[in-house]
Amino acid sequence: MTAPSKPAGRIFSGAQPSGNMHLGNYLGAFRNWARLQDDYEALYCVVDMHAITVWQDPQDLQAQIREAAAAYMASGVDPERSILYNQSKVAGHAELAWIFNCVSRLGWLNRMTQFKDKVGKNREKASVGLYIYPNLMAADILLYKATHVPVGADQKQHLELTRDIAQKFNNDYGEDIFPLTEPVIQAEGARIMSLRDGSKKMSKSDPSEMTRINLNDDADTLANKIRKARTDAEPLPGTADKLDERPEAANLVGIYAALMDVSRDAVCAEFEGKGFGDFKKALTEVVVTKLSPITEEMARLQNDPAYIDQVLKDGAERASALAEPVLAEVKRAVGYL
Repeated sequence: MTAPSKPAGRIFSGAQPSGNMHLGNYLGAFRNWARLQDDYEALYCVVDMHAITVWQDPQDLQAQIREAAAAYMASGVDPERSILYNQSKVAGHAELAWIFNCVSRLGWLNRMTQFKDKVGKNREKASVGLYIYPNLMAADILLYKATHVPVGADQKQHLELTRDIAQKFNNDYGEDIFPLTEPVIQAEGARIMSLRDGSKKMSKSDPSEMTRINLNDDADTLANKIRKARTDAEPLPGTADKLDERPEAANLVGIYAALMDVSRDAVCAEFEGKGFGDFKKALTEVVVTKLSPITEEMARLQNDPAYIDQVLKDGAERASALAEPVLAEVKRAVGYL
């Protein structure tokens, strides 16, 4: 009998419960999480503490936490094989974040480009939580001594900050407590762009529903959004490099490639010379086939909120059991009685 293989390490990731879970979330995160849970000891968190860095309607937030958990599970995250929970149920996240607030440096946070992008000219009106949330992100990861984090290109800077905080803490207190967490970067399909503007990332915050493919869209809605997605008049080229100056075309080819688990070059070779009228028909069939089961499973789960709540409660208990000895080690190192 073959012994079970040892996990490659411990992996942590999470997404904000801000509603409108979409194709970018699925291809850039959720699907990848489901695959990684076979190789790593996995914790997947609904980061509701991060969500309130901007104001949330309390009742909406509760519904969105359940929606996020349903999206994780419908995408293949198995709460038996992974630990699935919401962040606010494990107090260690907030406790360790405060300690990291005292380790992290203002200069480090001032270099965080996502904060600058989010607040624009309204810096003075932004919440303190939004400014220091990279420290909470570091706490999310290091509370479990996660060895790996799946990240997109826009999160690499925050992981670098996590490594800086871990290294400074270890140096300040003369103990090798935290690992220097490594990124797991997904190549194909990690960055899905708006259906209306190929230069902008697909986003839940965009006011237009036509810019994104939501995971709860029905087949007719999916078909309509793809039909109306912006393209150009040129036929598809034989290789993907010829799409570099055609962002909308490149985006649709990338979506097809990611859903089919093939390269963009393979998609271009298959559809070379065809116009987007033909290509959109094929893309619609792929999107509906791949996403409809997720949409149906999400709806089934959301119709059973008690089940979702129990999954999150059980996951929080398992996460707390991992977090408590790490937090105790940190408190001892800091000098708390």
